[in-house]
Amino acid sequence: MASQSGRRKLTALQAEANMLPGAKKGKQMDIKRSGVQASGKGPSDWFTGTVRIDPLFAANAPARTAGNAVAFEPGARAAWHTHPLGQILIVTSGCGRVQREGGPIEEIRPGDVVSFAPGEKHWHGASPTTAMTHIAIQEALDGKAVDWMEHVSDAQYRT
Repeated sequence: MASQSGRRKLTALQAEANMLPGAKKGKQMDIKRSGVQASGKGPSDWFTGTVRIDPLFAANAPARTAGNAVAFEPGARAAWHTHPLGQILIVTSGCGRVQREGGPIEEIRPGDVVSFAPGEKHWHGASPTTAMTHIAIQEALDGKAVDWMEHVSDAQYRT
């Protein structure tokens, strides 16, 4: 049985929750269950090698942030690209590589968080011998979240 003090705290928390954005508009919590959204193959126009994209959440207006889990087989990588509002990668498994234009190739591992600035040209993918998975989070500007460019050559990747 809850104490009088406990009931007052719960009532106060419920009142606060009702004041949150969206609460007054009838919006409700949404749970995206694991395995419900279909996986997709990374398009060859955007990736080299075998890449699987698992959608996590989409940008639903007024929000503009979306996220995907992206799994790269050994040697697989994204083409050079930019994001108008930047990108965050959270490495969840394996060993990967990232590079920004003009910078060195950096190794990334589980728990690493990589932030790319808006408009920063970069690529990311698995190491030559180990698969890598990361969560990619980016925002769309005027409906566009990424600008794809040329593929990373084998010579660039192995440098």
